[in-house]
Amino acid sequence: MSEEKIYYKFWPEDVPKQIKIPEISLDQYLRRAARDHPDAIATTYYGVPLSYKKLDDIADRIATALSNMGLKKGETVALHFTNVPPCVACYYGILRAGGRVTLLSPLFQKLEIKYQLNDSEAKILIVWEGFDSLVEPVIAETGVQHVIHSNLGNWFSPDPTTGDKVSEDGSTLFLEDLIISTEPNPPKIEINPKEDLACLQYTGGTTGLPKGAMLTHYNLIANCEQIKAWFPEANVAGEVMLTALPLYHIYAQTTCMNFSVCLASNQILIANPRDTEELLEAIEEHKVTIFPGVAALYNNINNYKGVEKHDLSCIKYCVSGAGPLPAEVQAKFEKLTGAKLREGYGLTEASPVAIVNPLAGRYKNGTIGLPISNTEIKIVSSDSGEELPINEPGELLIKGPQVMKGYYKRPDRNKVVLADGWLHTGDIALIDEEGYTVIKARIKNLIKYKGHSVYPAEIEEFLYEHPAILECGVIGIPDEKSGETIKAFITLKKEYEGKVTEQDIIDWSKENMAKYKYPRFVEFIPELPKTNTGKVLHRLLREGNYDI
Repeated sequence: MSEEKIYYKFWPEDVPKQIKIPEISLDQYLRRAARDHPDAIATTYYGVPLSYKKLDDIADRIATALSNMGLKKGETVALHFTNVPPCVACYYGILRAGGRVTLLSPLFQKLEIKYQLNDSEAKILIVWEGFDSLVEPVIAETGVQHVIHSNLGNWFSPDPTTGDKVSEDGSTLFLEDLIISTEPNPPKIEINPKEDLACLQYTGGTTGLPKGAMLTHYNLIANCEQIKAWFPEANVAGEVMLTALPLYHIYAQTTCMNFSVCLASNQILIANPRDTEELLEAIEEHKVTIFPGVAALYNNINNYKGVEKHDLSCIKYCVSGAGPLPAEVQAKFEKLTGAKLREGYGLTEASPVAIVNPLAGRYKNGTIGLPISNTEIKIVSSDSGEELPINEPGELLIKGPQVMKGYYKRPDRNKVVLADGWLHTGDIALIDEEGYTVIKARIKNLIKYKGHSVYPAEIEEFLYEHPAILECGVIGIPDEKSGETIKAFITLKKEYEGKVTEQDIIDWSKENMAKYKYPRFVEFIPELPKTNTGKVLHRLLREGNYDI
């Protein structure tokens, strides 16, 4: 990269522009932490600690068990958990067995689960037993060969490798029983970090159902090393990470879980971040020093009645992502805690971190900051593709070692998204005269429901699974409480007219989609407005101009 890049103008001191990325498999972070800091705490869950030595041992046992079940290098294992220790242990155990991980959202319903299991070609599913009722009806319609259930009972002990078996007669396969009965003897798997996938991370889009971003071991290692460079004051085996973000999301996987293991930090797993009292108690009790989050999380703390009774001065660093950070939220939280709270930017396709405001020294409110080490950005015209000058908005493009290998089984889409070696983000931004990046708008046709990104094309694809629906179009409509809410316009098949109601569609959607996705409003119309090529005109639906 050229030293003349405008974003080097106010580059933070003590942060190198270029760093060396080790070519290792991601699970080697855990091996290293267990070797160098065996007694350090890796995870804490409801006050129960698990050491790095024990976590590494459990990952070995899981890798051995999966290999014994026939898992081959490059095959997919799906995880369906909330923020619990077995999710962390299984993640590294799968990688150690040569597999690749895909994580299902705890918010998913049946159709979403079935889709991701099939698209990722998952061979094994490891699932918390609380989700069994969602999984069991669809598992026969997937390629999953083994389902391993998880009971959390043994994880309330510092040593889950001991204790009573969950299933006495062996009728149900439990992860905890495998851990107890399997001696650690993981297979010797050769990993090519730049080519072999560690994770298939699913992301929504405007062109249909979610796509699996192929993230290699090198992509994820690179992003952790880049984050580490951006934290020059971070102490190995000396930080305490708050994992309140959901681990199924790449934001938490990288900035909380993988980065925590990279630093040999104690990771405090939070089951329900909406319980602000529990969150505050965890911060205070465990002396949390690093707290990745989103603006809503910090805002909830700012406005929580009784927050002044808690000592939050232990927090040193916070990075807010997944949406804008209002200046008043930032200022109030920093005054409350004394922490450094900075806004950053990432996306699944970049593992995810790409641009962050400096944690040390100068930063700039109202911007997402500067590209992190080893990362280039540019702004181009969405029409001509030519690079644009300072302060002129266009599409944001990113290049760096953290950028995905591509979308799984989507070669045509990859030609567009990764054209000329640059990741086309679909976001409109500008680089100002001081080199800081400002997000202006989204090209993507997003609905923002209570902070969740909802993709109309994805909802439409799921709605077409309903036997009564001939055509549908989904839009966002203004809502005082949610920002936007979700409405579906539907044309019924003739044979269902008068037999299916709008409420029937809503009720069906509730059963098959995450709570933040399903349409709150449904309107039946005789025909959807379309272009001459048959594309639904969502603009006319938003304008109410669909009276054919």
